[in-house]
Amino acid sequence: MLANLFMHYAFDAWLAREFPAVEFERFADHAVVHCATYRQAEHVLAAISARMEQVGLWLHPAKTRIVYCKDGTRRGSHEHVTFTFLGFTFHARAARGKNGKKFTSFLPAVSKHALIKMSAEARRWRLHRRTWHTIGSLAREINPIVRGWMQYYGAFYRSALLPFLRRINSYLMRWLRKKYKRLAPAKKARACWERLTTQYPRLFAHWAWVPYSWWSG
Repeated sequence: MLANLFMHYAFDAWLAREFPAVEFERFADHAVVHCATYRQAEHVLAAISARMEQVGLWLHPAKTRIVYCKDGTRRGSHEHVTFTFLGFTFHARAARGKNGKKFTSFLPAVSKHALIKMSAEARRWRLHRRTWHTIGSLAREINPIVRGWMQYYGAFYRSALLPFLRRINSYLMRWLRKKYKRLAPAKKARACWERLTTQYPRLFAHWAWVPYSWWSG
């Protein structure tokens, strides 16, 4: 809390006072500052660097950079055209306008690092070995975690999160076939899965987005 209060006066209030036309976001010691031109970005970056040294801090040399938000209308070239902030990676992505036409926009989606962390946690659950559970108790245990991931990382560019959610389905299918030996044949397992997702479409939080896709996970 004290560090956040310090950064408020050392960075937020200072930047708002010195560059009132420049918008920014900050979380802890990570910040994104929006500039209209490369020249302005260089000027603001130099000022921020000087300000941080003034208050006894230094910008991280590897993590501090000027990024060009390249998209369908900004088609120039720059060394850096992507960045990651708060678990989201921002870069040029396909989008669809209200008129249905596709275009390229500079958008956030769940970052590779965040996906790796979520995947590691899901593997640690070892769902396929927890055959003493009922499917309802499994749902009650993992739903709060998965729902939190969906609400946060699915807020932008949901499709980037879907392959990971399908992987959870594949773990659940392994659990189903291990718990009920009669479901060892793929055809029977698939029929059981489709019956479950049809009868209980909200049993698992992620079934709202990927109810059937276990075989592609």
